[in-house]
Amino acid sequence: MLYFIATPIGNLGDISLRALETLRVVDSVASEDTRKTGHLLKHFEISKPQIAFHEHNEEKAGRRIIGLLQAGQSVAVVSEAGTPGISDPGYSLVQRAIEANIPFTMIPGPTALVMALVLSGLPAHAFTFRGFPPRKQGKRQRFLAVDAESPHTLIFYESPYRLVGFLEDALTVYGDRPAAVANELTKLYESVERGTLSELLAHYQANEPRGEYVVVIGGKT
Repeated sequence: MLYFIATPIGNLGDISLRALETLRVVDSVASEDTRKTGHLLKHFEISKPQIAFHEHNEEKAGRRIIGLLQAGQSVAVVSEAGTPGISDPGYSLVQRAIEANIPFTMIPGPTALVMALVLSGLPAHAFTFRGFPPRKQGKRQRFLAVDAESPHTLIFYESPYRLVGFLEDALTVYGDRPAAVANELTKLYESVERGTLSELLAHYQANEPRGEYVVVIGGKT
């Protein structure tokens, strides 16, 4: 059996009892970051062999995992943090499992995009998750423009090194919409800044971004 397991995005207390039970019984764990997953397993006194499974070896590791499953073993897949398959490795393995007629399931849990959406104060009844935008300005603006006419709340992931550039491009493409920027969710220094895109841009131009960010932007009204 193949299990996709959501793991904490910061606070280890957020792991579910079902996730722990599953990690204790599987034969091996496929990890996006074996070191970080190693810390997680050690914290909960779980000892399992790990298989490195990340964007740079997804095809090769995917074949190995399918081989283990076909041999009768059970494998858990975890990302560095949060839900595997959501802006993290996982989708290709789902496709492989379907093609090989291998049973799989999901152990649900933390997802940064949902937490940021709720905390943003923006409409949550309909939203579009876009993941990480392109790094270069031109491609990023074209990426953003796809949803310029959408009435749905928009959600993006961004690194601290590109947050200011992203907010500049979002302001250019969307105009000065209401938005929120969530940082260090579930951690000690969790924060959510709310305001217009221009206000948020000014804030992060004056305060150096640190950590990983979720940007939530209101849809077109």
